[in-house]
Amino acid sequence: MACGRSFVGGLRIKSEDVLIEYLSGKQTYDQLAEKYNCSNKTIQRKIDQSSAQQNRAFPSRVNVLMDSTYFGKSFGVMVFKDSITGVILLKKYVKQETNLLYLEGMQEIAKRGIKVQSIICDGRRGLFSLFTNVPMQYCEFHQVKTIRTYLTKKPEMQASKELWELALLLRKADKESFVGSLDEWHPKWEWFLSERKIDEAGKKRYVHKKLRSAYRSLKTNLPWLFTWYDNLELNIPNTTNAIDGHFSDLKNKLSNHNGLSIDRKKKLIDEFFKA
Repeated sequence: MACGRSFVGGLRIKSEDVLIEYLSGKQTYDQLAEKYNCSNKTIQRKIDQSSAQQNRAFPSRVNVLMDSTYFGKSFGVMVFKDSITGVILLKKYVKQETNLLYLEGMQEIAKRGIKVQSIICDGRRGLFSLFTNVPMQYCEFHQVKTIRTYLTKKPEMQASKELWELALLLRKADKESFVGSLDEWHPKWEWFLSERKIDEAGKKRYVHKKLRSAYRSLKTNLPWLFTWYDNLELNIPNTTNAIDGHFSDLKNKLSNHNGLSIDRKKKLIDEFFKA
């Protein structure tokens, strides 16, 4: 008998219940088919028939966390989330992450009459110049990650050790302390940063390129690293962890259901975000 007309424990099976079990309960087609005493195709049909509930109750003022994640080379989801209420404001399926898509997403949010107090992002090149009228916070976790890429977690040179230790304090320090420490570090090691050698072609090259890049990254991004501190009344988070955690959880859930078509992945993602 088809699942739509089946009864388990006296209860009729609902498509929405099957979808929730499939996603949240990490149940496979085989496990659900066995539980409901029906075929895999019937379970698949139930999931296809289900529809995620729409969350249309949006807050009036928001701090927007925005980021994207991918499930393969050309299928991803771009998400805009309010850090205060945790409400997903908007999601877009994307083939490629672009600044224009972020701009369009923010414009769509603004059209709903929502006041955007701030934006928290991972600092894509050119993104800050698009939103000059909104306080923007660069994710401090991503900044530390960038410094780690240049210096590693265990740098050997003393100058690198000191800059890495300073970077690790970023998420704990106030603005004055961090900026003061960075301003002390640079003149102390300026001679070291300026060190050059002549290469085989006879051209002068900087010896400590990665250290220079690490310092330049901190100095360049400094205007957006302490937006949360300059606007304490807005309660702006200093990282995008609240949305990165969503992505991690989503990928863990989808990993239990390999081999899904794009349409079925979208259905599960819709249910996950309820947006």
